[in-house]
Amino acid sequence: MKAGIHPEYVEATITCACGEVVHTRSTHPQIRVEVCSKCHPFFTGKQKLVDTAGRVERFQRKYKRKTATEG
Repeated sequence: MKAGIHPEYVEATITCACGEVVHTRSTHPQIRVEVCSKCHPFFTGKQKLVDTAGRVERFQRKYKRKTATEG
């Protein structure tokens, strides 16, 4: 490796929005993430619907989703 062109590789702390903390090494000492393997729907089996600016309601209005009780 050439000297002086690579970033410093330091101990890093990755913090998830759910509170999970992982210690590893990276070029950044602090990393914040929104989802991790403890809270991601693929790993937990639970679906978490994130609605941004009313997109779900707008989709349901557009396609007029009917429930089983509605005609």
